[in-house]
Amino acid sequence: MPEGINNKADSFQNPEKGLLPSKKTLIVGYGNPDREDDGVAWYILLKLAHKFDVPIPSGLEVGFIPEGRYFDILFDMQLMPEMAEEMLGYERICFIDAHTGALEADLNWQPIEPIFQNSPLTHHMTPQTVVSILENVYHQKPEAVLVSVRGYQFGFHRRLSERTQALADQAIEKIMVWLLEK
Repeated sequence: MPEGINNKADSFQNPEKGLLPSKKTLIVGYGNPDREDDGVAWYILLKLAHKFDVPIPSGLEVGFIPEGRYFDILFDMQLMPEMAEEMLGYERICFIDAHTGALEADLNWQPIEPIFQNSPLTHHMTPQTVVSILENVYHQKPEAVLVSVRGYQFGFHRRLSERTQALADQAIEKIMVWLLEK
């Protein structure tokens, strides 16, 4: 990890130091928390909310967005076109999802460009498509990134594998630093 990252992240957790995200930001997690590592986004959202004192429901609920903060959270099982309207007004959006090893890096950080992508699956939409809807329908182009965390187990349990949890903790640190970038 580059020098200074832990200091920034630790400072953010201390409200007395007065550090806040400089841009209105939305963190979007998607996946199925009942399918082990596919729930990595839910795990990351819970940890970020706790670290930053963002109120979220105690149980698994989808589609929630706390109002009036620089750092809001949205979670659902999958991305949908109507989510674009909920994303209006955000300067930055961070999408979080699991991947199954198709990506080279176990923890992948990818800037998102607005590109409409057809999907052969009926219930699959990419972050690139959501950002494309924001740009083409609503004339907004937020800075967007996709954080993909490698999943190893996809059984029917509400827990992460040890390897995915370790990667998720690294992702949390990277997201915390990104939140503070000017």
